[in-house]
Formats: sequence, C-alpha cells, structure tokens
Amino acid sequence: MKEASTIFALSSAPGRAGVAVIRVSGPAARKTLEMMTGPLPEPRFAAFRTIKHPKTGDVLDRAVVIWFAAPKTETGEDIVEFQVHGSRAVIAALLSALGEIAGCRLAEPGEFARRAFENGKLDLAEIEGLADLIEAETEAQRRQALAQTAGSLSKLYDGWRTRLIEIAALVEAAIDFSDEGDVSASAFHEARKRAEILQKEIAAHLDDGHRGEILREGFRVALLGAPNAGKSSLLNALARRDAAIVSAEAGTTRDIIEVRLDLAGLAVIFSDTAGIREASSDVEREGIRRSLAAARDADLVLWLAENPESIPPLNFSRETSLAIRSKQDLALDSRFDGLAVSAKTGAGIDQLIAEIAKRASEAVGSATEPALTRARHREALENALNDIAVFLNGPPGPIELRAEDVRRAAQALGRITGRVDVEDVLDQIFGRFCIGK
Repeated sequence: MKEASTIFALSSAPGRAGVAVIRVSGPAARKTLEMMTGPLPEPRFAAFRTIKHPKTGDVLDRAVVIWFAAPKTETGEDIVEFQVHGSRAVIAALLSALGEIAGCRLAEPGEFARRAFENGKLDLAEIEGLADLIEAETEAQRRQALAQTAGSLSKLYDGWRTRLIEIAALVEAAIDFSDEGDVSASAFHEARKRAEILQKEIAAHLDDGHRGEILREGFRVALLGAPNAGKSSLLNALARRDAAIVSAEAGTTRDIIEVRLDLAGLAVIFSDTAGIREASSDVEREGIRRSLAAARDADLVLWLAENPESIPPLNFSRETSLAIRSKQDLALDSRFDGLAVSAKTGAGIDQLIAEIAKRASEAVGSATEPALTRARHREALENALNDIAVFLNGPPGPIELRAEDVRRAAQALGRITGRVDVEDVLDQIFGRFCIGK
C-alpha cells in the first residue's frame, strides 16, 4: 500500500438502489471534493451539491456530500462521502471520474479498515467484530459482534496483558535485586502468586464450550437416519421451501444439503445427510462417510426413524443427540413416548423447533462476559496459558528464563489485538472485507 495514496470505493451494496454511498479517504480527499463540487462544506454537515467531472466539467449527479476532517474520522485520514443516486450508471460515472484524479485509486478489499487499524482507530479484535457485524444474520450475532466492535474483548485481553507486564516487572525486579536474597525472593513469589490468579481466569475463559464461536458461526444440527426416514421432508418443512429433493426411492440424498435458519435470534444450520445403511456403491459409501463426518461436527444430531426404538447404537451422547419419530401421520404402532413429527401435516414441528432453539440457547449460554469468537484468539490464549504454566512450574533458576516465559505470554495476548507482531495475519483478516470497508 502506498502511504500517500488516496483510496475510494462503493461502500453501500452493489446494484440498483435509492442511494449509493461512495467513500474517499486519504490526503487528496479534500482536493477531490473541491474539484468535483466546489467550496468545501462545513465538516460533518451534509451539503447538497452538483457533482461534476473533475476534467470535463460534465454534471454527474446532484446529491449529498459530507466532509470529515482528519484525524477525527473512521480511518484517521480526511474522508469524503458522496451519497448519490444508486443507479449503476451514476455509480460507474462517479467511480470512473475519481479514478482520473491524480493520487486517487480504487481501494483494495478491507483497506479502509486496515487504515483505521494502522492509524490506531481500531485494534484487530475490534475489526474482526466489525466484519462479524457486517455479516450478522441474527439478533444474537448482532449483539455479540457489536460488543466486540465496541472493545469488549479488547478490554479483557489488554487487561490481562497489562497484568502480565506487571508480573514481568516483578520478575525483572527479582533479577535486579538478586544480590539481596529476601527482596528478590519476595518479588518472584509475588509474581508467581499473581500469575496463578491470571492462569485460572484465562483457563476459565477458554473452557466456555465454544459458545462464542457457535453463536458466530451457527449452531449445527445434523439430520441422520436410514434411507427414507423422512430427513429431506423434515428439512423442507423446517425451511418452508423445497431445499432438498424428496423421493420414494431410497438413497436419493448423497451430498450434504445445508439450510440456515434464524431460531429465537440464533443462527441454526441444518444438514440433510445421506441415509445410513450398508452401502451398495462407492458413491453411496462416500455419501454415508460424509453424513457421519457431519454428525461428528454437529452440535446436535437428530436421528429420525419411523420406529425410534430400533435406532442403532451410535457414539453420540444424550446431550448432543435427540431421537425423533418421523412420519407421525402414519400412526404406526410404537411405544415411543418421545418427540414425534410429521413433515406432511406439520404435527410436532413447532415442538421440535422449540427444543432445538432451547438447546442452541443452552450451547451459547447467557454469560455476561465477552465470549471467544475465533480460533485465532483461542490459539493465542492457549499459547499464553502454556507460557504461564511453564513460568509457574519451571525451576526458579535461572530466573532470566522465567522472565522470558512471561514475556512470551504477554506477546501471545498482544497478537490478538495487534499490539505486537501480527503482520502475518493482517492480509487474512482484512481480506474478508468488501472493497468499500
């Protein structure tokens, strides 16, 4: 990225709309606005202007423009917003005109957010929360992402890192006063005492049942059963559309078919799978392998059978599985007193949805503390926890090695928010954004 470049992009959704927002950020933003609309409007006040081509003077649109002066902006740079009519022609004409101004270029994916990070406006955890907020589909996802964008996780992890730095200072004091035995031993003892408390807090945070990741990515439900048990019919009934092909012919489902639903504000992903039986072909055998893999990855397995009393033994716990009697409308003779459903009549569907929503809610919990949301965070915390364990359990000497243990733990936490050494993860994080964010 060229430091002196000015970037621009469409920030609203592509396609035809009532209004489209085009943002410009960088040192040439002010010049761009003056060249295309005339005198600079008052900062942070909307102004209705005629927007002209910077070279030909042709009128491109009559629209609202807003001027944001650095450094109090989202990126820390001068920013201009053009709120123009949202036709493809207007958008294309304005983007083309901006590209003809010296020093201006089209932004790369996530480049606005990356400049916000580089200018200290957001840290990496907050930016990941922003990405989750843009992609949020349910109310619970919105709340979690908004809290992370506001710094809930950053405050927690930065607080732990600050405490590790204080522990490191005590260890350094123990080194500095090594010739004064009592002072050195006292400082080292206090450092380990504080580290033990911090170790318990980080371990408790990690032992959360992956609730934050489940909420962010969705609660996964796998539909399992023998061929023609009614899995595809149930999936269609839950989705209220023909998501899967339903046929009297056994074994028609081979690939995993997924449907995302919003249940009580939580994202739930249902997977229709191939029927479980002795396979008669390589294709069916592969389908069954994928079915069992989906079940292992699921947070809840629904086993469908016309007679659930004959369910084969599978390695799923009662907490992560639920037996369902399908085709309840056929009124088959069964002593099964569990949940029965009929995709044909809709009987039992509401009760099943309520049970799944209940289990999903239990999985994400209702804790008020910020939840882990990404594997990257979990890995960094596990590394920090391992370093703290080495500090606590390793021999007191040489004490310089114990000081290095604490420094490594602090660095691991610093990588979550981007305080230290994160160049290798930047492209991965910012590349998930659209071009205009």
